[in-house]
Amino acid sequence: MKTAIIGGGAAGFFLAVNLKEMMPEMEITIFERGQRVLRKVAISGGGRCNCTNSFADVRDLSEVYPRGHRLMKRLFNVFDYRDAYEWFERHGVKLMTQDDNCVFPASQDAQSIVGCLLGNARRLGIKIQTGRKITSLDELSDFDFVAVTTGGGISPTLSKGESFTSLNSSTLNGKSIQTPLPLGGGGFIPPCPSLFSFRIDDERLQALMGIVSEATAMIPGTKLKAQGPLLITHWGMSGPAILRLSSYGARMLHDNQYRMPLSVNWTNRKPDEVLTELLSIAATHPQKQVANIRPYGLTGRLWEHLITKALGERSEGKWLSLNKKEINRLSNILTNDEYKIAGRAPFKDEFVTCGGVSLQSINPSTLESKKHPGLYFAGEVLDIDGVTGGFNFQAAWTTAYVVAKSIVSQSMT
Repeated sequence: MKTAIIGGGAAGFFLAVNLKEMMPEMEITIFERGQRVLRKVAISGGGRCNCTNSFADVRDLSEVYPRGHRLMKRLFNVFDYRDAYEWFERHGVKLMTQDDNCVFPASQDAQSIVGCLLGNARRLGIKIQTGRKITSLDELSDFDFVAVTTGGGISPTLSKGESFTSLNSSTLNGKSIQTPLPLGGGGFIPPCPSLFSFRIDDERLQALMGIVSEATAMIPGTKLKAQGPLLITHWGMSGPAILRLSSYGARMLHDNQYRMPLSVNWTNRKPDEVLTELLSIAATHPQKQVANIRPYGLTGRLWEHLITKALGERSEGKWLSLNKKEINRLSNILTNDEYKIAGRAPFKDEFVTCGGVSLQSINPSTLESKKHPGLYFAGEVLDIDGVTGGFNFQAAWTTAYVVAKSIVSQSMT
């Protein structure tokens, strides 16, 4: 029996190694169109590779998988984050969990993950062909199973779409397959970037570059919001809160050309609570300068920016000089500070995309195409994507393992 894996990334290698370990007699070949395999793994997390997450603070998978959370919940019954942690340690990679629940190699070097996957693939005799772009499944006519694991890649709108939909009319297991593959149930959903920073053309904000503050970022008029560290940059905003929000609203932001309103709550508290706190400060410290009392752990520069935005020249006075209307205005700025998103960050380095193979077109238990037996999908080529924090790699490990197990089961029938 022979299996072809199209895509030499995280999902492709994890699938190959597990399939070979489960079924040593299976002949496996990985086809990678680039000259290097596992490139995304090597550079992820600043070269450290945030390979999974402890999920300790995750109450519902929809919080971390904006698309695909129901399928991931089902697949976690087969292989979850605990299994992934144990798998890597069993294969020689010592892991560590940070205070933020992100899991990294203890070496703090992504090459530990790359070396593990590549080394085990070579040890098991898995064939690896680089510089090999598969344009037709006819090229794989002598394989019994084909798994597409092309992922999102360094150029997400190219690799996720092109490498999949460019497969020409082909045959697999003697059955004709047309292009684009008529998968049914939505087929292939056009991809768009996820996990990106916001460009905000506000010089006053950009002057605060480098400041990090706990905040809640929201898209007004929607239910989209994300809480966490927010980083002010020379182009606008970034950090976990913004990246998560971009993930939740990836499709909406794309459809609006990345031009939408943005609201920031710098306190992570309700407006009435903040108003009560400000009134208390004014009553307790009437002779203090407004600029000298900074609530909610806000930095001096950020507080000065916010009070100037709310009060203008009155921000230079004392708390006793503020009337109720001005304190209300300050409360509103602290909890509903409005900006305009003017586009994505100027860097074209998004590693994650939403879209891909519709989950309606695959068997949710095996990840096999409903219309084409023997054709499987794993990793980011599926319409599954997660927020930052190791969740996308976990989706790769989980879906790849499920496909490996499914191929073994199918080969025995």
